[in-house]
Amino acid sequence: MYYPYLRGRQFELIALREFALQHGDTNNVIPIIEPVKNTFNSMKLAIPKLIEGNVKFALILNPNEGDFNNGSNTIHLITEELKTELADTSKWIPSFLLTNNYQMVTDFINEFWFQNVMLICSDITDSSNEQFEELVMMPQVKFIVSKENRTLLRKLKNKDKILIRLDDNFNAQKRNKDYLSVPEEKFTEEHLYYKDDNYGGFSDYTILVSDFTEGGGAPYAVSIHLTYEKTNKEVWVRHFTSETNDDIANIQGKFAEAAAKAIQFLDEKSIFTIASNELRHYYQEGKYPGLGMVKKISIKNHMELMNNIINTSV
Repeated sequence: MYYPYLRGRQFELIALREFALQHGDTNNVIPIIEPVKNTFNSMKLAIPKLIEGNVKFALILNPNEGDFNNGSNTIHLITEELKTELADTSKWIPSFLLTNNYQMVTDFINEFWFQNVMLICSDITDSSNEQFEELVMMPQVKFIVSKENRTLLRKLKNKDKILIRLDDNFNAQKRNKDYLSVPEEKFTEEHLYYKDDNYGGFSDYTILVSDFTEGGGAPYAVSIHLTYEKTNKEVWVRHFTSETNDDIANIQGKFAEAAAKAIQFLDEKSIFTIASNELRHYYQEGKYPGLGMVKKISIKNHMELMNNIINTSV
């Protein structure tokens, strides 16, 4: 099973909504969503679509990015704001980020009577800490997400827990035009080996960076990032970047330059995901959808790819 880690921003949530309604009947994707906005309109639109599409999702109840980066107690706010959407607890996975907050998370699990909980380890999570061990071994805890951690993997063996490996696969360049010198690079091969390594699933940040950043201004260059499967079954990411990158003028033209490269590649490789066909439509109609929609297309293409790979390997 694939667990993409996404932030609860507008276009990430639109990607999830569309994916759910297009692929829910053959779904091998459980998205992990970290809210980053203390307004919940986009979440209230996305969650019913995920449920309607039969796509289970993990929702982080103690986020610490965006509007929630001050470490404030957010679980009561989130569960109250999304009370209607989260009413059926069989449709979603209550999830918590772990730092050194083991007792707090334990208390929340007990307070809300949560079951099948997901814990997401951070770089400062101490897997040898006694409180951590007690928390992980709670019968209510089912899923543990972590970067590669052999000690934790060994500790959880035969403990009826699902350990999910989280990798930061997207190698971001400082500027979009820098992708011109890096046309493609290997993205992941975890889908080939995670079961052999005794993981119950694998996770990444799709074609986004792991560090949370707010949206910037108009770019000098437009780059479209699309993952695809090589003949050896590895997943690589291809970067399609505009050429006229000396100023911020004519963003529509920059998109057209990048999209032309992408469409040529997709056609040569006979790649026809729903997301890639959407990109073809915008290019063929001469429309510029905006950078947010371009990001949405890249995210959805990646989820489609990973879902299809898992489907064909079952």
